[in-house]
Order: sequence, then structure tokens, then C-alpha cells
Amino acid sequence: MTSRRSFLKTSAVLGTGLLMAPNLYARNKKNIGIQLYTVRDAMAKDPVGTLAKISKIGFNTVEGATYTGTQKFYGMEPEEFKQVLSDNGLKMVSGHYMLGDGMPNAKGTIANEWQKAVDDAAAVGLKYMVCAYLLDGERGNLANYKLTADKLNVAGSICKKSDIQLCYHNHDFEFKQEDGKYPYEILLSATDKDKVKMEMDIYWIYRAKQDPIKLFNENPGRFPLWHVKDMDNTPKQMFTEVGNGVIPFKDIFKHAGKAGLDYFFNEQDVCPGDPFDSITKSYSYIKTNLV
Repeated sequence: MTSRRSFLKTSAVLGTGLLMAPNLYARNKKNIGIQLYTVRDAMAKDPVGTLAKISKIGFNTVEGATYTGTQKFYGMEPEEFKQVLSDNGLKMVSGHYMLGDGMPNAKGTIANEWQKAVDDAAAVGLKYMVCAYLLDGERGNLANYKLTADKLNVAGSICKKSDIQLCYHNHDFEFKQEDGKYPYEILLSATDKDKVKMEMDIYWIYRAKQDPIKLFNENPGRFPLWHVKDMDNTPKQMFTEVGNGVIPFKDIFKHAGKAGLDYFFNEQDVCPGDPFDSITKSYSYIKTNLV
């Protein structure tokens, strides 16, 4: 099974940002998104048919996962892919990208041909581009995370010129303390709040024994994107369908305005059977209980 480890506008004035944040969620409350990594095998074999199945389930927004290395969207040029999405009543509002420091031959990363990636994202209609994951060699100590924050600021400035917001997606490794600090704290404090926002992966926040609501309160308006996936009630704390686990999503969604939530995406890295069965269950719970 392929794993993610191998796979791969809030105002500057805080008060204004807080006034805007609830309106973002109110505007997009009917959007229920899916991270296409969840159905990666199906997307690799038949992207057109897979998008049709996703739409039939009820999802209306998607987040991409495979631009890096191909400079295409699931084998399609931006205009073609955008048309396929439109034909199925879908919009891709966000996409995942790599930092690229540990992938010297990959293109379309923050480190290599980022402007081309931004241009292609704009052509598809993305509103967000997300740094998805840091490879082992891209992490290092707190000083190295500060250098990464600097690179994100530069990449975020480039995104802004195309009216795209850069975000950073967390896992759990950003919450391993060094000198009394978490790397995630460095990424939050050393990046410009306007140029770099955060996509909170709620599962990994809980896996790291962190409190998402506390993070929202300490960094209001900084989390326009969420990954909504659940954690099962076993010692292994594995992925499970939303509503089938222990994460209190109803409570978390009450704080959507403070977080600055704009879009969220269901994601399940590993499914017990057919991923389409899992995302159908998650969609049903989300639609009935969370939006």
C-alpha cells in the first residue's frame, strides 16, 4: 500500500480578519470536499471515471495530490482537467505540492519550477496550493525549520501574484519538541500570516496529542483548510471513516469561524476495503452531522 510518506484571506489587521472568517465558512458551508489521495489508485487507472463516481457520491470540491513530478493533473493538461471537473460538477480548489529540497530531479515543487506550478494551478482555478509533506532530510533542527519557513514565505509571495494562497499541511513530526519548542511553532511564527496559512490535518493533530481548538484560539484565521479524517478507537490509532472514530468533529466545527475555515476535505490514507465505500460513509456522516 502506498503511504503518504512515500507518495507522494485573512486581513493583516487581526480584527478585520476575525470579522471575515465566519463569512468564509458561511459562504462555503455546502461544499464537501475530498482529497484525491484517498482514491489514488483509482485516479491513476481511470481519473475521468473516478471523478464521476466522486461526484455521484455528493462531493463537489476536490484537492489534488499528484502534480509533483508530472507537471500535469492526473496526466491531463490544466485546461483539459478543468473541463473534466466541470463536466462532473466539481471544482479543484486546492492541490498538494512538495518542498522539493530532497527531490532534486522533481519539477513543479517549491524548489524547482514553482512559477510553472503556480501558473498551472491558476489555469485550473485553484485558490490554495499546499506544501504537503517534508521528507526526512528536509526536517532537521529548529534552525532548519526556520529556513523552510523562509522558503515558504517566498513561495507564498509568488502565489499571491496569482491570487492563490499558500498553506502548509501538518503531520505529527512537527510536534516533536526540541529545546522546548515544536517545529510547528517555528512554522507558524516565522512565516508571514498573509503569505502562508495552514491546512490542519485534524487526525495528525490528535495523533500528536495536540488540541486543534487551542491552536485556533492562539492563531485565529490561520487555518482556512482542514483535512477531516477520523481515528479509530484502538491502540494503533488507525485511520477510519468520519464519525466512526474518536475525534469530536461536532465540537471542532463549532470553531470554524475562529479558525478561518474556507474549505475542508475528507481524507482517509488507508481504507479497510474499497475506498469508495469508506468515502461514502464519511460523506454521509459529514452531510448529516457537520454541515
